[in-house]
Amino acid sequence: MNSRNYDDSNIFAKIIKGDIKAEIVYENDNVICFKDISPRAPVHILIIPKNKYIDLNDFSSNSNTEEKISIFQAFSKIVKKFNLEKSGYRLISNSGKDGRQEVPHLHFHMLGGKDIGKMLSL
Repeated sequence: MNSRNYDDSNIFAKIIKGDIKAEIVYENDNVICFKDISPRAPVHILIIPKNKYIDLNDFSSNSNTEEKISIFQAFSKIVKKFNLEKSGYRLISNSGKDGRQEVPHLHFHMLGGKDIGKMLSL
C-alpha cells in the first residue's frame, strides 16, 4: 500500500478536514490526536498524521523527517497529558486485512489508565 491509493472519504480524513467533529486533545502542524468515540480503556487516544498515509509502512517509506519527529512528540505529549508515565500504556497500529485495520489512514491507539491485559488470547 502507499499514499497514492489513499481514500479521501475515510473518517480520519474527514476529521482532519473538519468535516466531522472530534474531541481533540493535542495537535501540531503534522499530527492530530483525539479521543476514540468507542474507548476500550479509560484513556483511549487516536494519534494520526495529518498527511495522507495509509499505514505505518507507507508513513515510514514516504513521510519526511519533520513528520516522523512530530508523531513521536505527540506520543510524548499524550503520555504526559494523561499521566501515563508511571502506570504505562499500550500503543497499537493495525495494518491491512490481517492486522484488522478498520480505517485506511495510519493511526495509533494509545490505551492506558488501567491494566490493558494480555496482548493476545490464544
